[in-house]
Amino acid sequence: MGVRAGIVVCTTSFLLGSLFTHWIADSLTLWKSPVTDEHLWTAALYYSILTKAPIELLYVLFAIVALGGITIFWSFRDGEAGNLMFDGGSIVLYGTTVMMYLYSVIPSVVAKFSSLPHYRIDEPFPRLLRSSTLELASNHLICSVALTGILILQAGRWWAELSDGDDEPTYFQEKSEGPGTPAEEPISQPHVPIPPL
Repeated sequence: MGVRAGIVVCTTSFLLGSLFTHWIADSLTLWKSPVTDEHLWTAALYYSILTKAPIELLYVLFAIVALGGITIFWSFRDGEAGNLMFDGGSIVLYGTTVMMYLYSVIPSVVAKFSSLPHYRIDEPFPRLLRSSTLELASNHLICSVALTGILILQAGRWWAELSDGDDEPTYFQEKSEGPGTPAEEPISQPHVPIPPL
């Protein structure tokens, strides 16, 4: 159980970290007001550089996504109540992230940013690219929130399992009491009154 949860947390954290690298472009388009043409050109240039990355990096990313998804489904298959709740929610969030990336982010980056027109920084940003750039930043934000939700659900699952374990006696408590010996009574301290000053 701990290994599976560790794999889910590690793969989710890796994916969240890879989304945070897009902050270079997304911070300029989502969080800076007003959004200038210079900000949009910087973001578009960043996405254009991403399209020229080696294909092996994409394969590594897909392998990590597959490992995380398989591990969540494997843990969900156990059928325990905690797995159904926490892993079920994690599957929904993970699936949302994967679908958004496959059907919105990757096609948009490949179609719109593989070849940018030649530009100077003082030229106006093309209208067709403006909406795509802003949409990419929004999609990255949604994916980041969903992946953060997976980490919160996995932490909640760990906390729920930890608190469930507090109700049951541990192995060492059962071993020290033995099968037929009663539990030791706590030693009481005699009550000694304190004289007033």
